[in-house]
This record gives sequence, C-alpha cells and structure tokens, in this order.
Amino acid sequence: MDRPSSSSPLPTLALPTVAVVGLGTMGAGIAEVMARAGHEVIGIDTSDAAARRAVTALDHSTARAVERGRITEAERADTLARFRTFPDLQAAAEADLVIEVVNEQFDAKRAVFEALDQIVKPDAIIATGTNALSVTRLASLTSRPDRVLGLHFFAPAPAMKLVEVVSTVLTSPEATALVTTLVRALGKEPVPVGDRPGFIADGLLFGYLNQAAAMYESKYATREDIDAAMKLGCGLPMGPLALLDLIGIDTAQTVLEAMYEASHDRLHAPAPILGQLAAAGLSGRKSGRGFYTYEAPGSETVVADATTPANDGNAAVAGRAVRSVGVAGSGTMATGIAEVFAKAGYDVVLAARSQDKADQAVARLAKSLDRSVAKGRLTQEQRDAAVARVTAAGSYDAFGDVDLAVEAVAEDLAVKQRLFTALDEVCKPGAVLATTTSSLPVIAIARATSRPQDVIGMHFFNPAPAMKLVEVVRTVLTEDDVHATVREVCGKVRKHAVDCGDRAGFIVNALLFPYLNNAVKMVQENYATVADIDTAMKLGGGYPMGPFELLDVVGLDVSLAIEQVLHKEFRDPGLAPSPLLEHLVSAGCLGRKTGRGFREYARR
Repeated sequence: MDRPSSSSPLPTLALPTVAVVGLGTMGAGIAEVMARAGHEVIGIDTSDAAARRAVTALDHSTARAVERGRITEAERADTLARFRTFPDLQAAAEADLVIEVVNEQFDAKRAVFEALDQIVKPDAIIATGTNALSVTRLASLTSRPDRVLGLHFFAPAPAMKLVEVVSTVLTSPEATALVTTLVRALGKEPVPVGDRPGFIADGLLFGYLNQAAAMYESKYATREDIDAAMKLGCGLPMGPLALLDLIGIDTAQTVLEAMYEASHDRLHAPAPILGQLAAAGLSGRKSGRGFYTYEAPGSETVVADATTPANDGNAAVAGRAVRSVGVAGSGTMATGIAEVFAKAGYDVVLAARSQDKADQAVARLAKSLDRSVAKGRLTQEQRDAAVARVTAAGSYDAFGDVDLAVEAVAEDLAVKQRLFTALDEVCKPGAVLATTTSSLPVIAIARATSRPQDVIGMHFFNPAPAMKLVEVVRTVLTEDDVHATVREVCGKVRKHAVDCGDRAGFIVNALLFPYLNNAVKMVQENYATVADIDTAMKLGGGYPMGPFELLDVVGLDVSLAIEQVLHKEFRDPGLAPSPLLEHLVSAGCLGRKTGRGFREYARR
C-alpha cells in the first residue's frame, strides 16, 4: 500500500513511525492521537471490521475538528493519509515504536511479543498497553528487554491526558527518555512508574472499586446509593459500580487477580460478585448487563430492572411533622447546617455553649448568605427572611419545642453522649434527635438517651450549604417513622439522601479512606512521589483532587482517626493506617491547618 505524500512538511518527531497492534477502542484511540500529532501510524488487526471502525473513527473525529475550526481541510487530509491499516504483524517492520493493545491475556500478548521480536528493527521500542500483567515478564520473552516498556494510556485516549510510562529493571534509560519525550509531544502528561500490577492510577482505583462491589454484595447499601454517595460526597465523575460496568467486570477481575497475586492484600482479592457476574457473561455495558441493566449491549442508557428502587413518592411509613429545627454547635458544620434549614423555610434555633458563641455563629451564617446575594444565588429579601428564621441561644434548653434536633459538635464520643443526654432532658416527646457523626457508632450515641428509637444519623458533608449528599444512618433501634422523617426533611432542604447502616465510615468514608491510606503506602514504599500520584488520580481517574491534596485539606489527624476507626471495626490488616501517616501526625504535620502535611504551605 503506497503512502500518500503530505501537503506540508512535518516537524522532526521522536519515533516518527508508530505501529499500533490491536485496533479495539483503546488501540483506535491511540492510533488517532499519534496520527493527529504527525506520526506515521501503522494500524494492525486481524479483524477487518476493527480496522474499518478505527479508520471511520479517525475520519469522524477529524471532520469534527474541521467544523470546530481546530484544523484545516488540508491538515485533515494529511492526518487521514498518515494512518494505514494492515492485517499482519509483518507491517510493523518499519516502525520505530510498536504499541501492543491486544486482549488483557498473557498468552495473547506473549504471541504478539515473540512475533514482533523477530519482525521489528533492532533499535525499535516495543511497548505494551497492559495495566495488570507483568511488563518485565513480557520483556523477557524478547531478545531486546532493554527496548521494552509499558505505555498505559487511559480511555478515551484522545481526551485523557495521563500516560503512565512503565520502566522495568531491564529497560534502558534511553528508551524511557524517548517514549517520555513522545508522550509530552502528544500533549499528554507522562508519569514514570515501576512495574507492578495496576501501576499508580489503577493500583489505587481498583482497590476502591473492589470494596464498593463487596459493599453492594453484602447488601449494606443499594447500587444507586453507593454510586450517588461517591459522586455527590467526593465529586467523582462516576460512581464505582457504574464505572465497573464501563471498564468491564471481567477486566476488573483480571486486574484485581494480578494485584492480589503481587500484594496478597485481602482488599485486592476480587469480591466474589465480580467472578459470579463475569462467569455469567454479565460483564457490564459491553454485554448489556452488569451491576446495572442497559438498553442494549454497548449502550450507556440504564434501564429499570428487578432491583431498581421504586420511585412512586409514596413512602411505606409517614414521617413526623417537622416545622422547627434545633442545631447544636457553633463551628463551621453547625453554621452551615443551620443555613441549609433556614433557607429551606424552617425555623431554626442555633444553640452553643454560650450566648456569645451562638451569636458569632449566626453572624457567620449571615455573612455566608451575604456572599450568596453577591453571587446572585439569593435575593436580598430571601437572605433577610432566612436570617430572621434563625435564633441564637446560649443553652440547649431552647430546644424544648423543636421537632428535629441536629447535633454538630466535636467528633468525640464522650462529648456527643453528654450532649444527647442533655437533649433527652430538654426535647419534647416525639422529637427526632440526629447526629452528624462521620465515624462514631450512632447506636452508642443513641444509648445515651432514654429514647434510642428516636435517634438517627444525619451525616452532612462540608461545606453543608454546597454539598448535596446526606448519609442517613439508622441503627437497629431506629423507628421507621424517624427514618421516614429524615428522608422527607432531606428532600425539603434539597439534599440527596442515601441510606446506610450503622457501621464505621458509612458509605463514603468506608470507601474513601482505604484509598487514601493506600496512596500513602505507595509513597512510603518509594513506588511513586506525592506529586505523581496526585497527577495520576486527577488526570487518569478524573478525581477533583489528588489523594494527598485531599489528605492535607481534611487534616492528617482527622484522616488517621477515621482510618483507626475503620481498622478497629473491620479488623482487616489492609486497613491498618500507614506508619508514614502516623509519623506525620506525631510530628504535628497535620496538613494545611499547620502549614505542613504531605506538602508545605505558606503560613497566613
């Protein structure tokens, strides 16, 4: 097949001719990225249909680029001319770099590597796109292990900025440098990693996904609530179970098996439900069914199935009437919760240990509403009405007539128990008593009262006015109408309620903090740097913050306390807090609030 000539000269490129072996979704995406960056691209796939789809995808994407004014018609023609497809590996003979992206099965990759070793030029670099298999083992199959490395793109390759560049103990620094230069020239962010299953991004991501699958399998929470909790509580683009369906449940199981084989960490042992779904052919979107059911194989449209919760608006039990709310506390969370209720039209009593503290909290609430007015989110009249609904009180005796009392004081069990004993004395019969604890057992707080059936967890997220999630935590003693009351109130204050049982971490923290702890372990083991891990999770996982940015914001002492609670409750060695985190807390390096955590910060 003749190569059409380009109508304009191209800049000198590192590794100018690239072969991509395997033109599935990932391979076609990589081929598109390379061709649009000016490389001559040799696409190789034994399937004519896959090759045609890859050509069509490039044709459509370049046409859209012309429509949007990003490239000219001449540039589009040149790009299309640079992409050629072939059915045989022999076409890779002229390539400077070969990227293998075949099925994530060792035997399939071994056959490709052994064949390529006999075909490609002596100085050519061979890269694998694996995210689970040993790059070192694949390299050892060739006569040029120093020219073999991993090149892990993320889907969709044209859009995602992260590329993990995986060097083995055999890879030459020259090969790594050449590929790193190429990745930067593509407009991507190269992150150097060593050869271990999952590398950085998937190494952290798949452990979290596995725990979410196990949480669902235990019937602790519904799939919808787990996914909503992680999206709304952590700002993630997708919930973990929906993401597993997108990745492919069979693929996830393969990655986790490889991770467990390397780490022997029980958190990496695939949840049994993953194996059951994969064995049944229910591998996610591509099969039309996984954790969710889809309109058709390959569709992203979820359709109702037997486990879809009813949404008829008719609760089995009616909630209690709530007209007035008491908020106990004077800190940021208490003030934010009081603002939420006041804006929703409830009369609010904000009580603190002294009148002065309560007055200061109401003043901060008013300033927050002033900012909302300045940003056009509230009118001045709405602001004034909300402030008028809030009464500051220096004693919890002011809660005598409230229908709902919400506690938002220090995260200390003894402190909360004393407060609930006091609320039990002053609140009227039938009042609902709610705690905002994020990690303490709600039942232990409830037992400090003579009415544990009226006590429930109502875990808001910070900042309460902005964050949409509330975890509703019922104990074994919580009455049905108390649960219904809090669900109804959440709807009225425009929060998304998710149900969970009374166990450490509830949904969000139970999934979030083991992920953070594993990131600390990566640094402790000198596998990757703080900066590279944060970059990998933001660019590869779509996280709004990297794990170390988040740890420093939350506070390392707070994070350690939550991880200790999780470890104590579940007794899993994999949940034991990282010694590095413990050492930083002991040294007083608590994050932004002290000016130093995993990073240093300018003191105010």
